[in-house]
Amino acid sequence: MTSEFFGWTGAMLFAICGMPQAWQSWRDGNSKGLNWLFLLAWLFGELFTIAYVLPKMDMPLLFNYMINLIFLAIMIYYKLWPRDRKNNYMRLEYWKDVSPYNQ
Repeated sequence: MTSEFFGWTGAMLFAICGMPQAWQSWRDGNSKGLNWLFLLAWLFGELFTIAYVLPKMDMPLLFNYMINLIFLAIMIYYKLWPRDRKNNYMRLEYWKDVSPYNQ
């Protein structure tokens, strides 16, 4: 009983860690301050850990990882398609950074 309480409490605390950044990405309409290496390492870390934990059906951990994937999806979405408030259209930030015409 005590270990379940600690497991669920820890999972909920870890699950909400990404919420402030996801909220800021949504509010600002972009995730420009987040490094691609960080986002991809986090994404693959979550996916591999879910693949490891899923057969064990450890619900606190699965809850944590699923919530983190939702927040991470929000951050990646705004990294790929930042909202341009001035012109109110979506564009790929990546192409802006690598295009030879923007040098």
